[in-house]
Amino acid sequence: MTDLSIQTALTRKQIVLTDEERQPCEIWTRVMGYHRPMSSFNIGKKGEFHERKYFDEKTATLGS
Repeated sequence: MTDLSIQTALTRKQIVLTDEERQPCEIWTRVMGYHRPMSSFNIGKKGEFHERKYFDEKTATLGS
């Protein structure tokens, strides 16, 4: 049996990182059927990535 008081004490502790402890997040995207990191893109391809428009496709409703 586990002691839940220890687990709740651990979840309440707030983690604070300094800028020196942080690391950059690498963004990957799908291009022409395969995945590539954005860090390997040239200036034009990075611009195209930032111009993308995202949308949510809604479910079609069938008429009776």
